[in-house]
Amino acid sequence: MTRLWLSPAPLILASGSLTRRDMLAAAGLPVETAKPEIDERAVERPLAEQGVAADGIASALAEAKALAVSKLRSGRLVLAADQTLTCEGRSFHKPGDAAAAAVQIAALAGRTHALHSAFALARDGEVLAQGRATARLTMRPLDAAFIERYVEAAGPAILASVGGYQLEGLGAQLFARIDGDHFTILGLPLLPVLQALRDLGHLAR
Repeated sequence: MTRLWLSPAPLILASGSLTRRDMLAAAGLPVETAKPEIDERAVERPLAEQGVAADGIASALAEAKALAVSKLRSGRLVLAADQTLTCEGRSFHKPGDAAAAAVQIAALAGRTHALHSAFALARDGEVLAQGRATARLTMRPLDAAFIERYVEAAGPAILASVGGYQLEGLGAQLFARIDGDHFTILGLPLLPVLQALRDLGHLAR
């Protein structure tokens, strides 16, 4: 445990994301991971049909993940996060394969899209804190030849991202402008998470 972390047990991250885990660990938080067993599309579909905005859907998904894991890990503090992407009224999801990633990147090229990242902290089936943040990213115009080169060079890692890119890696090659917090872009609004943990007494002030 680091001297900044005040709780006797590590934080549980309800996610299989190495990026989120590494982000928390780099900030001095002891972390265990537990992947939530929920059907994300089943949570998202009725909300989208009701007209819930993309950032609200991200919040609902984060809450569902945090609650699912917290109900199985008695007394433990659980953090979950989710991210949604919208561009000109259209929602995007993680591409299923390289071909889908290429189509998605082509649709985003030359346009500005929004990444909505949300988090929820829960214990014993109760949400203790939650929040969300949005970043806006503008892709430069890209031709088909470059997209093909990029997808081949980036490899399977791009399938783990809702945007079909990882900004901390080769994905930086795709962009002309970024407006927003780097942590939010990576899928976890870290600064609000840290503040929530301080407010709950788990981190030193």
